[in-house]
Amino acid sequence: MKFTKIAAAILDMDGVLWRGDEALPGLVDLFDWLHERAIPYVLATNNSSKTPQDYVDKLARMGVSGVPAPAIITSSTATAGYMRHHYPAGTRVYVIGMHGVRLALEDAGFDVNPGGAVDVVVSGIDTELTYEKLKTAALHIRRGADFIGTNPDRTFPMPDGLVPGAGSIQAALQAATDQVPVIIGKPHPPMFEIALEQLGTDAAATLMIGDRLDTDIAGAKALGLPTVLLLTGVTTPEILASSDVWADVAYEDLPALLRAWAGDAWWQARVKARRAQG
Repeated sequence: MKFTKIAAAILDMDGVLWRGDEALPGLVDLFDWLHERAIPYVLATNNSSKTPQDYVDKLARMGVSGVPAPAIITSSTATAGYMRHHYPAGTRVYVIGMHGVRLALEDAGFDVNPGGAVDVVVSGIDTELTYEKLKTAALHIRRGADFIGTNPDRTFPMPDGLVPGAGSIQAALQAATDQVPVIIGKPHPPMFEIALEQLGTDAAATLMIGDRLDTDIAGAKALGLPTVLLLTGVTTPEILASSDVWADVAYEDLPALLRAWAGDAWWQARVKARRAQG
């Protein structure tokens, strides 16, 4: 990896910066490095449950300030952007999902979860999923509604392990309707294209840092972005060894990445400063 050629970065969040509400080592150091060197970045997550402001607040609680909400792209905001280009304002949408996707679609001018017939079913992660929600969504799809998935992640990393993700819910709906959803999030191009447009950098000079081979790494490589895999999320060394998808380089965690990117002298200075602070 030639870090000297990197002009900007796209960062995944879950499994890279934190697991659940637990910050991963090197989180604050990473943002200090990016801010010190004025390296532009966006945070791009397939998680559809939260709003960009939710992530700004979460980062602040973990000691990272100065991240603007527009620098955060979620699969919800990407889905809303996609739908603005394909459906008129006021389109009736049934949503399986949480406040992140509902708010993004409402802000984009769509009629979310109205009574009666709908034109589109959007499915994301929903930790309060019920059989009734699945039934309603399946009936809408069978009656002709388009089927859109915010992201394909079948699992989601939490401190106690991997739990079902949005892709698991979409799989249930696909099995119940025989319809394949249009997927917006990584590894599909829309989120990467939005990030590159926002950064204003070429793909070859924009580093993707992620923890999932099948979404973060595969999607970035398809568009020509250099890639870093961190082994702090979904992908284990055993999974990596047996995979057909490889990142340009893999690191154990953020500190290992920073030692390579910022240099060992910079990292040792950070460690020394923290020790001095107690």
